[in-house]
Amino acid sequence: MIHVILCDDHAMVRRGIRDTLKEAVDIQVTAEAGSYSEVRDAIRSVACEVLVLDINMPGRGGIEVLTSLRETDSPIKVLVVSMFPEDQYAIRCLKAGAQGYLNKAGDPADLITAVRTVAQGRKYVTPAVAQMLVDHLNTPENISLHASLSERELQTLLKIASGKRLSDIAEELMLSPKTVSVYRSRVLEKLKLSNNSELTVYAIRNSLV
Repeated sequence: MIHVILCDDHAMVRRGIRDTLKEAVDIQVTAEAGSYSEVRDAIRSVACEVLVLDINMPGRGGIEVLTSLRETDSPIKVLVVSMFPEDQYAIRCLKAGAQGYLNKAGDPADLITAVRTVAQGRKYVTPAVAQMLVDHLNTPENISLHASLSERELQTLLKIASGKRLSDIAEELMLSPKTVSVYRSRVLEKLKLSNNSELTVYAIRNSLV
């Protein structure tokens, strides 16, 4: 039996994933979580071979969950299931320690296959992601500027591009406005931009939002 923990801050999304996994007789959802603290507690208290993880959560995001698991040498395999486009986030997640990446808009049957694959210790990527990985290895000089952003910097960029104020971003990420302002400054510097309008245009042109 493959024991799975679901981590997504949207209860309806978790329900959809849970209902899909119920169709597989060899997969059992042992817990659900909507935040970093909840998934941390769940990992400590219930059986889990596979963590199905969304990367966009309030507070500490999915990349930080991956980093924490890697630093503690956790045997848990992580399958990232996200609404973000594969061409912008799959490689970032795989580099951070995920065993697989799947878009939420994909075929539900692929989710079951992905969970089984990562549970066996193998990587799960779609053909599109496999091709991106090959291209990434062959043409490293074409890596986008935003690939250098940290998880917090990327979150800040996405939220600014979505029209949110720094105070709102600070509340969502559970940070001080001053800290978010520092992240914004770093993003502007790394992307060689001057203001929020340019950040928004950059995010749209690069299919980040």
